[in-house]
Amino acid sequence: MHKFWENPANIVTAPQGAKVPESVQIGNVRISPATILAPMAGVTDTVFRRFIRNASFVRSASDIMLPPDAVRQQEQNNNAGSDQGSQAVSRNNEQSGCGLLMTEFTSADGLFRTRQSKRKRYLHFYEDEHPISAQLFGSDPYTLSEAAKIVEDSGFDLVDLNLGCPAKRVVKCNGGSGLLKNLPAIRQIFEAVRSAVKIPFTVKFRLGWDDDNIVCVNLGRMAQECGLNAVALHARTREQGYSGNARWEWIAAVKDAVTIPVIGNGDIRTPEDAIAMIAQTGCDAVMIGRTAASNPWIFRQIRQHAETGCYDQPAEADRYTMIRTYFRMLIEETGHGSPGKMKQFVAWFTHGVPNGSALRRAVYDAHEGPAILASVERFFEELLSHPAAPAAVSPVDSAWELLPACGD
Repeated sequence: MHKFWENPANIVTAPQGAKVPESVQIGNVRISPATILAPMAGVTDTVFRRFIRNASFVRSASDIMLPPDAVRQQEQNNNAGSDQGSQAVSRNNEQSGCGLLMTEFTSADGLFRTRQSKRKRYLHFYEDEHPISAQLFGSDPYTLSEAAKIVEDSGFDLVDLNLGCPAKRVVKCNGGSGLLKNLPAIRQIFEAVRSAVKIPFTVKFRLGWDDDNIVCVNLGRMAQECGLNAVALHARTREQGYSGNARWEWIAAVKDAVTIPVIGNGDIRTPEDAIAMIAQTGCDAVMIGRTAASNPWIFRQIRQHAETGCYDQPAEADRYTMIRTYFRMLIEETGHGSPGKMKQFVAWFTHGVPNGSALRRAVYDAHEGPAILASVERFFEELLSHPAAPAAVSPVDSAWELLPACGD
């Protein structure tokens, strides 16, 4: 996943009264609300997906401003009730601001050729992640259809085809956006996968290979003709990568061309952006990637905005709860906390935190998960005991600092 924004944010105005739809129907699966966590390589594993889903539950302002001792007490109370197992799902996922989770993209060839006993490492998820979609990439119709069957048999609610990844190593194998230069080959894949599975089948793609080869409208029509249940468009070309601005007018063009749901993706950094995309393009749902990695509250904020017209901004105590929760989840899942992943994410999670560079240094110097978590706890307990003046924040690195708070 490309870490930082290279392009300036579009100045968008959310139309009065407009909001993200309450739900979207994709085949037999209802996505509520119509917000989707984008698949991101190296990011959206089961820990991050559950972390985002839990961070997206709308809570009262008093719940999200807890001091450290109250955080510990709340965690103890939550752990005391964890024996209920699947009963945890009783907190209906439709109460979350994130309607659909998606896996990292998975090689269809690797999945198909891997022994059944080892497939779980590719497709591991928990019951409280439903609804969830598994994304596949590849170029061989038969292999992709067999991999889609594995996805269906594993209990996923949807299967998705990646036609958007711009990475050279993927494109070199005619995967991801590399296939955008060969629409007949894509049709063969669509037909093979659609005939292989009963669960909803979707596709995520880009505008085309470059500005001289925009194929998104034709591709959207082809997907509908082949029986796909929805399409998601990242409104950039493969040549653009993650630079420049997403061209939302093409999302509108695809929406005008098909009757199946269209999911818009690209440059959603604030709730206002999500609302503006819906208003400007008529798309049925929004998909959010990089912003979720730096602002895990984005889905909750969109839900709050839809319900009240305003939304909470995170305080230092909320950031502390967030990073501590995520690192604890990593330690519980892996036993050692994935120090590399902790260091990867601290760069995103600490932007906007006063003296955040000191925390980043402490994390980078630690070598084990528990030591990293301890450095986080020491830093925030000191910070919350002696509040500093607000740090200067870049709108690119920390867009949520500039959002209007409730009552503004």
